[in-house]
Parts: sequence; structure tokens; C-alpha cells
Amino acid sequence: MKPIVGVTMGDPAGVGPEIIAKALIDKDILELCRPVVFGSRAVMEEAFGICGMKAEINVLDKVDFEYMDGMVNVFDIDNIDIKNLERGKISGACGKAAYEYIERAVELAMEGKIQAIATAPVNKESLRAAKVPFIGHTEMLEELTGVTNPLTMFQVESLRIFFLSRHVSLRRACDLVTEESVYQIIKISFEALKRLGVEDPTLAVSALNPHGGEHGLFGDEEENEIRPAIKRAADEGYDVLGPFPADSVFHFALKGKYDAVISLYHDQGHIASKMADFEKTVSITNGLPFLRTSVDHGTAFDIAGKGIASGTSMIEAIRLAGEYSRYFVKD
Repeated sequence: MKPIVGVTMGDPAGVGPEIIAKALIDKDILELCRPVVFGSRAVMEEAFGICGMKAEINVLDKVDFEYMDGMVNVFDIDNIDIKNLERGKISGACGKAAYEYIERAVELAMEGKIQAIATAPVNKESLRAAKVPFIGHTEMLEELTGVTNPLTMFQVESLRIFFLSRHVSLRRACDLVTEESVYQIIKISFEALKRLGVEDPTLAVSALNPHGGEHGLFGDEEENEIRPAIKRAADEGYDVLGPFPADSVFHFALKGKYDAVISLYHDQGHIASKMADFEKTVSITNGLPFLRTSVDHGTAFDIAGKGIASGTSMIEAIRLAGEYSRYFVKD
């Protein structure tokens, strides 16, 4: 049986509904999984019209959760007044709606009715206007699942990237590169890869400084913190190598030399993945009771409602959710 992937609509005023509409007509997606949109039926109907497409919608609810092949299946959370919806505008009503889509999808994922969640983008300012006490998906998922600090992985084609740190200043990111933190991210990255079905993974660690520090000429973090952490993990049986200069290690991973790379700060890994293919880069949240994938772009208010947003990232997010979710299905 194909896995059910819950696709949350994101902010109704953004491009989320449109990119979902484009993704749901992709034949490869429909052969791989059974997508269910968590959002507003009225908004989805309008989104199909904006994109110049037609769709027959099957409405689901918690009691009558019967998926219908050949139709667009929508878990209808009727929380948006379509007549007053202004696309491309910050709105507390839309921020509240976006949170409720996530909330309901997580509820069904925790109950085992869906096997994965693929999220369309939310808008931080709309969430704030709605007084939703979270700045983004990760924080919502932590609260709704009780999981602390889930692990983020980026994937674009064969390149997988884990992050030692995320939303901190570059100065703070450098301070966070310690032997213990590098050792711990190596361990949890291996666990994440195995959970995603990667057998006997090989992991590369990126250097922090240019040319890997040149044995202390351009910084001593590689010699004092990173290399000792790698040796410690390797001595325990982890197949981990490095540190390798950041200007080459991501390229070699993309070519298949390593199963994943540990990026030591936010932009180091983001630039690598988005230069490889901006539209196909997908964010995967590991460590939750279910699999979660996400597009790696925002609500694009400037083009919302025009039908021109690319559905590629949403297609990739749903595709990876479908492919990886089989490893999360319990016997």
C-alpha cells in the first residue's frame, strides 16, 4: 500500500496552494504515494483555477478518512473566508490558518493515519500577527510532538547535508564548533541516515576555515576541535572522514563519494545545496515520530496569486516524503 503523505497548505495568502496544485498533477508523485492536502477546500479550488487547471476534490475528515484515487483529496479545515483572502499580504487570519493545518496533520500523523508530512511555506510575520507563539515549522513540530531539537537535513539529488548549527550569527556559529559538538553531530547524523534506510553510511565533515586551516595557518579549530572529534568517532566504528575544505567536499558528495556532509554553520551548507539546484533542494526533519519534508523557500508574496510559482520544490518534498516514509512504517 502506498504511504499517505499529508501536505500542509502553508500560508493561504502565499504560493503554497498553487505549488501544491502543480505538484498533485505530477504522475510520478501519484504513483509513489497518496497525498492528502491539509487546508481549505475553497482555497485549493481557487488555486487550481489560478494555475489554469481543473480538479475534482474529495473531502476528508477525521471520521470519514477515505482516500479516493483519481481525485484531489483534501482534509478540509474551513478556517478561511475566501471572499476576503488577499494574496500576497500579511494576515493574522492566514497565520492562524497555517498553524491549524500543521496542528491537524501532526495529530493524524501521531495517530498513524498518515505516514509523513510535506509542508508548504508559512510566513513568520503572519504567524506573529496571529499571536502564534512559534516562528516556524520546526518550533511548532517540537511543541506538538514533544521532541526537543530535531535534526535538519537538506537533500538535493544525491547530496545530503546535516547542520551543526542553524539560525545563529556567524560569530556564534564559530564558537559552537567544539570537539564535543562535532562528535555529537557525527553520531546523530549516522543515526538519521540509518533511519532513512542508508546502510553503512560514509560521512564527511566540512572544515571551518579556508583550505581546512592549513594545519593552523588560517585558524586552529580543525586541529584543536574538529579532527579530534572525527578521530574519536572513527575509533568507535563510525565511517567518518575529514575535515575537508568546504569549497570541494560538497561537490564530491554530490558525485556520490560520501552519503552525507556535516556543514558547520547555516550558510555553508545552504549555499552548497542551493547552488547545486535551488528548486530541488528539500529540507527533511529527522528525529520526529514521523517523517517531515519541506520546500526550502518562502511564501513568495510578490508572485502569489499569479499562477507562475514553480512547483518543483513541492514535488521534490512530496517525492522524498513518499520514498523515505516507508522506513517509518511500523510493523
